[in-house]
Formats: sequence, C-alpha cells, structure tokens
Amino acid sequence: MPKIKVLFYKDEDGSVPVINWLDKLPSKALKKCTIRIERLAELGYELRRPEADLLRDKIYELRIGLQGINYRILYFYHGTIAAMLAHGITKEQEVPSQEINKALERKRKFELNPEKHTYEEFE
Repeated sequence: MPKIKVLFYKDEDGSVPVINWLDKLPSKALKKCTIRIERLAELGYELRRPEADLLRDKIYELRIGLQGINYRILYFYHGTIAAMLAHGITKEQEVPSQEINKALERKRKFELNPEKHTYEEFE
C-alpha cells in the first residue's frame, strides 16, 4: 500500500505538464521515470538521494539518469498524504532557477484551489 498519493498538477487550460512531458520521452526513460514515481508513492518523505532531493523552498526533484541524460520531475508535498508532480525537465548541470520558480507558482496555484489543479492519482 502506498505511503502517499502521487498526484499530477493540472494547468488552467486542462493540460497536465508531467504527463505531456513523459509522453515525449524515449521508452527507456519513460520506464525509469515511472519506476521513480512508484518509489515516491511507496516511500514518500523517506525517499532520498540518489532518487530524490530537496531543491529549495519545499520543491523537490525526482532524479532519473539514463545514458548520460539527467531527467528531473519537480514536485511538492500536500501535507503528509500526497505529492504533487509539477513538471518534468531534462537538465545538464543544475536545475535552473526558473524551473524551480515555475514549480513554486504551480504550488501556490494548487494551494489556492486544489480541486482545480489536480489531475488524478498515479496508477
């Protein structure tokens, strides 16, 4: 049984950034990202490096590496019951500040209206 629910952030226009990003990944990268999302559901706050890390301001990253490419899924927690996946990126060195800021903005919007900005539970 999962420790926490994994949810997907939904934009005002109905698009789901993480799902849109995952759909564009090569199949091996998609599989590794899916496994990492499942690990987040299983372990929640206990998930640590090298699989996950705190970036700043309560924004975390799921860390996925494959063939020299670094995939990251930015997320935040909703209390102790859920993790909200904000969006995914491919990075070279460090996660750019504007990507963290984007996740912070999505966190703010979600907190104002959780129902409007929640897509569905990860299955």
